[in-house]
Amino acid sequence: MFTTLLIANRGEIACRVIRTAKRMGLRTVAVHSDADAGARHVAMADMAVNIGPAPARDSYLRVDAILDAARLTGAQAIHPGYGFLSENAAFADACARAGLVFVGPPASAIRAMGGKSKAKALMEQAGVPLVPGYHGEDQNPDLLKAEADRIGYPVLIKASAGGGGKGMKVAATAAEFADQLASAKREAASSFGDDRVLIERYLTRPRHVEIQVFADSHGDCVYLFERDCSIQRRHQKVVEEAPAPSMDPAIRRRMGEAAVAAAQAIGYVGAGTVEFLLDEDGSFYFMEMNTRLQVEHPVTEMITGQDLVEWQLRIAAGGKLPLGQEDLAIDGHAIEVRLYAEDPAKGFLPQTGRLTHLRFPAEDGRHVRVDTGVRAGDAISIHYDPMIAKLIVWDRDRPAAVRRLCRALAETEIAGLNANVGFLSAIAAHPAFLAADLDTRFIERHQADLLPEAQPVPEDALALATLGLLLDRNARMAAQARGSNDPYSPWSRSDGWRLNDEAHDTVTLREPGEGGAEHAVKLTYVGGGYRFHLREGEVAVRGELGTDGTLVTEMGGVRSMATWIRHGSDITLFRAGRTHRLHLVEPLASAAAEAGAGGRLTAPMPGKVIAVHVADGAVVEKGQPLIVLEAMKMEHAIKAPSAGTVTRIRFQVGEQVPDGAELVGFEAT
Repeated sequence: MFTTLLIANRGEIACRVIRTAKRMGLRTVAVHSDADAGARHVAMADMAVNIGPAPARDSYLRVDAILDAARLTGAQAIHPGYGFLSENAAFADACARAGLVFVGPPASAIRAMGGKSKAKALMEQAGVPLVPGYHGEDQNPDLLKAEADRIGYPVLIKASAGGGGKGMKVAATAAEFADQLASAKREAASSFGDDRVLIERYLTRPRHVEIQVFADSHGDCVYLFERDCSIQRRHQKVVEEAPAPSMDPAIRRRMGEAAVAAAQAIGYVGAGTVEFLLDEDGSFYFMEMNTRLQVEHPVTEMITGQDLVEWQLRIAAGGKLPLGQEDLAIDGHAIEVRLYAEDPAKGFLPQTGRLTHLRFPAEDGRHVRVDTGVRAGDAISIHYDPMIAKLIVWDRDRPAAVRRLCRALAETEIAGLNANVGFLSAIAAHPAFLAADLDTRFIERHQADLLPEAQPVPEDALALATLGLLLDRNARMAAQARGSNDPYSPWSRSDGWRLNDEAHDTVTLREPGEGGAEHAVKLTYVGGGYRFHLREGEVAVRGELGTDGTLVTEMGGVRSMATWIRHGSDITLFRAGRTHRLHLVEPLASAAAEAGAGGRLTAPMPGKVIAVHVADGAVVEKGQPLIVLEAMKMEHAIKAPSAGTVTRIRFQVGEQVPDGAELVGFEAT
């Protein structure tokens, strides 16, 4: 066994690998970009090396910099994690030439499965069933269109060289094909440096079921059962669970054996995942093989009791598989959800910013697990994936695991930017999810339930947000008085004291977003607390605010707890599993507020312009794409908000734009 391991990655997977490596007694080396100098994985490792500027192409994708870091620190092995260079055959070869152990499969296996078209041809030879489609090398657009016509619409256009939903588009009709093909090729070229695509029949209600395989260098290979990853958005997984609900044992065995056959056909070694589409009639079709550890591997660990990273390290060191197929069994049910910095209400638009508050449910070693690479105060950057953490739960059966997931999500608190916690909670509580009625268009089918129109903030939540403000003000003024020359001055009191009268006050809070509703919360100061004037009448309110934001309240005779967080004028209230974001309207600040930005179409986040569809003076219809922005490796089309005229295109293809920059001058008609 090697003694020093370099992790050529960042974020939660780097932290995950470091945790197991340290438990095994290995010395760990982190690499980081300039942007990640203070990151959690850097703090966890025994040593760390800066490998370049923030953009991944200048740091985490630099083979030479990573190999230099290994030489500098005496590392004998490199774990690539997932993403970045994890499925890069040239990197695996470079490690071998440098005398380093690559914790992954042979470069030949990566090459065999690295191109989806070549992989499907190999699987066809191995007898693994395939979805009808075109997987050829000829990328002439006319040929691709003819093949799509032959297969029949809808068709799926997929980047041949990658995964993770990048470069994946659906053409519902022949008229859409050209535009969707161009978009898929742009994303593929940007994400993988290769714009080749393949075309497949788009199954209407398939499930995405994948098999975890492990092979050693001694000729043995096993499968560690399946994971259902059907719930996806933008072809990226959101919820994963193991085992797959309602899986017929015979189908499980056939899929497992097919996955093992796929691995053995390419001389595989290490951890891999063979992904299938499972149709309603029990038929299954090979999609691709991921030649690395998957993001969702924890659910397999939870139901098998195995540490898959430890398996990887032992096999990479030349060891045999720890267990045989007959030794593996399924115990209970596990579910994983991915917590993302994104705004589900705005098409899952990735968010950037600082995590001003971050609290996860307590881990208990068996039922609840959190894998994360960030801490409170860290920033979510434009340069990398916006995943905050993975929340994993386990219990004796699926209904119990779902209940535990709902509770864990209710205990998750993220402030400073938008996150998808509420969206995940809606999935976990949805009747179709409870009934395990799953397919890859689950979100699309239940979108109205999962992404309902925003509702006004409840009045009692407004009252609690106001109470937190009052208690916070009291604490600040008390601290200020204690540090003054006259701590007993009446001017330092914040309890609303008046001679022979009651003091009244009004606090104005505004909901987030353009045109957010304003709420005036009226209150009266009374001994030891307040009396709030609500629509349904007056209610006595008192409470205590902890330094960690814990708000203990008694309102109308009912005692409850919440978390209250303030950052500047922004207030975030976590209560009963819901998150309420509000802005304190301060009269002096409001008087200086800027007027609205009508006639301006702005960048929703920092990014790069990759397409401009119109010219200055163009007359456009509502919803017509005007300009396409690429951010976090995804495309975001800026569309006309109404019929009108484009007065000016302010950026050209290839230019970087900051968050909030005006992209297009626009006049509505």
